[in-house]
Amino acid sequence: MTAVFSDRIDIALRVNGEEVEARVPAGRHLVDFLRLDLGLTGAHASCEHGVCGACTVKVDGQAIRGCLMLAAQADGADVWTVEGLSDTGDLSDLQAAFVARNALQCGFCTPGMLVAAQELLAQPGIPSRHAIREHLSGNYCRCTGYEAIVDAIESTAQARADRGAA
Repeated sequence: MTAVFSDRIDIALRVNGEEVEARVPAGRHLVDFLRLDLGLTGAHASCEHGVCGACTVKVDGQAIRGCLMLAAQADGADVWTVEGLSDTGDLSDLQAAFVARNALQCGFCTPGMLVAAQELLAQPGIPSRHAIREHLSGNYCRCTGYEAIVDAIESTAQARADRGAA
């Protein structure tokens, strides 16, 4: 078999701020690489069609569906999972708001919701409830009914704006 038809690919990327080198199966999805090879189980593989948002991670600053991207496509990228964003404290106020507002129940969708919400909150201004709902429209939750999630994101946006104005 020639190198052109190799079933494994060498990749080098940064995950949660740490350099990672690996040899991965050519067809391995990013979410599976993160979970199976690196033990980062926050992002969930669920629908595997990119519609539920449970596998949401950040790649080069953009929230993406980890089930729609191959690990090989992340070669050279900067990848952040919910674990890394939690460790840096980027999500601590948002996580606290999710708990305070009971915006998580089974918790399956929560990592993807947090990553998507953080992307929205990184934009200037305070998003409207409609904008929050629009931004989360690709993230499914079967337990909460979304109101508590929207409340948590809205209150976090307001609290961040208040801190910034002080």
